[in-house]
Amino acid sequence: MCVGVPSKIKKIEDSMAIVDVLGAQREISLLLLNEDVKVGDYVIVHAGFAIQKIQEEDAKENLRLMKKMFGVEDEFTTVVSQTKNRGKKTRTRKEKAYGETD
Repeated sequence: MCVGVPSKIKKIEDSMAIVDVLGAQREISLLLLNEDVKVGDYVIVHAGFAIQKIQEEDAKENLRLMKKMFGVEDEFTTVVSQTKNRGKKTRTRKEKAYGETD
């Protein structure tokens, strides 16, 4: 399955751009785009190439759905759950499977 990822353009230099996806930045090519883009625009990136410009609202909704589909939690949820579990012993897979405890 191929996935195009909505990415925000942070910097453009010639036909290359630096994009940001949920805090991760990478360099991509703009050669396949048939429309002009500027810093702050959102594009769909596939295999290192921007393949389509999209609206900001659509990009944010797609990212929200992708996070949900791939099971990615936001930072706040992760920090809260780590804080709640601090000091609790985590059961091993064997303990969970066979009901073993110390």
